Amino acid sequence: MEKRKIHILNLGAGVQSTALYLMSMDGDLEMTFDYAIFADTGDEPDAVYEHLKWMQGLDGGAEILVRSDPKGGLGDGTIASKKEGGNRCASIPAFTFNSETQQGGMLIRQCTDEYKIKVVERTIRRDILGLAPRKRVPKDVELWQYMGFSYDEPGRAARARGRFEQRGWSKVGFPLIDDYMTRHMCIQYLEKRVPHVVPRSACVFCPYKSNREWLSLKKNDPKGWDRAVEIDEAIRNDFSGRVNDELYLHRSHTPLKDCHLNEDQPDLFDMECEGGCGL
Repeated sequence: MEKRKIHILNLGAGVQSTALYLMSMDGDLEMTFDYAIFADTGDEPDAVYEHLKWMQGLDGGAEILVRSDPKGGLGDGTIASKKEGGNRCASIPAFTFNSETQQGGMLIRQCTDEYKIKVVERTIRRDILGLAPRKRVPKDVELWQYMGFSYDEPGRAARARGRFEQRGWSKVGFPLIDDYMTRHMCIQYLEKRVPHVVPRSACVFCPYKSNREWLSLKKNDPKGWDRAVEIDEAIRNDFSGRVNDELYLHRSHTPLKDCHLNEDQPDLFDMECEGGCGL
C-alpha cells in the first residue's frame, strides 16, 4: 500500500529553520513542506514575531501554523508557579546557587519538551491529522518532521534522531546536514534572500545567553529586557517551596538588572529554538 507522505517543518523562525522554509519554497530541497509549525512560548523577542509575520505574508510557502501550550505562556506560568500555592510549571534551565555550600548548578530543562516538542506533536495529531487523543497515526500515512540543525550540529541531530526513534510515529530529517550547510552558510544565504536580519529564536529570558546577547537584548529590545528582568526576579522570590537554592538567569549568580555586561564572552548557545532547543 502506497502511503500518503506529509512533510512538516518544525519552524523556530530563526536562522536555520527560516533557511529551510525558503529553500523548500524555492524548490531547492528534495521535498516540499506541506506545513510549518511555530510553537510559540509567548516570550520570543519582538523581532522574531515581526519576522514570522513577514514569512506568513510570502506567496507560495507552506502554511504556517502558530500554536501555543493550552496552559498559557511559559513566562506567565513561571511567575505564577513561584507564588505560594502556585501550580507547577515546566522548569527553565536557570542557574542555581547554594549559599551554604557555595556550589552552583542548573535546573533541569523541561520547557523545550512541554512548550515546543509537545506543542508541535499536538498540532500534528489534532490539527493536521484530526486524531482524537491517544489515537494512532493511520497506517496509510507516513509523517516526516524536519528540523533546522545544520552541518556543524551533528550531536544535536543525533540526540533528536534518538528521540524520534523512541516515539516511533514520525520520521525525522535534517536537510541542512544532508546538504552540508553550516549555520554560517545559512546566514550568507539569508542575507541575499531576506530584506532584514533574521533574529535568533529563543525566549527573551532563556539563560543560554552570552553577555553579548544579554547586552544586545538590553540595548535593542527594552521590552524584552524588562521581561527578562521580571522573570529573573520572580524565580528568586520563590514562595512555592519547590527549590531551595537561589535561582538566576545569568551564570554569574547575579541579579540580571545588576550584571555588568560586556561583549567579550563567547556565545554559549548560538542556536534557534525550533523544537530541539538545547538538545
